[in-house]
Amino acid sequence: MAGSPAQTARFQPLRLRAEDAEDLTVLAACLQDATLRCADMTFQPQQRRFALVLNRFRWEDERNADAKRRLIRIDPHIRVAAGLHFDGVLKVQTSGIDRGDGRAVLELLSIMAAPAGDVENPGAVLTLVFAGGAAIRLEVECIDAQMQDIGTPFPVRRAPQHKVEEE
Repeated sequence: MAGSPAQTARFQPLRLRAEDAEDLTVLAACLQDATLRCADMTFQPQQRRFALVLNRFRWEDERNADAKRRLIRIDPHIRVAAGLHFDGVLKVQTSGIDRGDGRAVLELLSIMAAPAGDVENPGAVLTLVFAGGAAIRLEVECIDAQMQDIGTPFPVRRAPQHKVEEE
């Protein structure tokens, strides 16, 4: 249930671009706990693009979630469909993902960047880290990622929770 137009009109779609490791950290924070099905990602080698469609948890709305819950007694947590793509992708490798099971759901935890080589090479290795140990490794010419909300926000009952392991 997406809610009435009046309820969803207050949401401004988020649109971000990452061109370096610092930008990628911000983008990763906005995408933390996003979910997607394996069928919703693709590598387009001729365009050198890796693209995904995911359901992003709107962390930016959480500071008001408790107040909303008390006032209107509805599910105050929000997700929204978002498109994410990486350009200049030279190679894609997956680990711990059954690409044959398009209905399998992945939960994105982080996106990390590491230099691919020497100082003169702008290339990088990007790793999309998922819950359960799954990962996607992208070798890219340079960091060039874009993310944009593409759907109507929809309420969800629970916010993602992470177990903190004690040493």
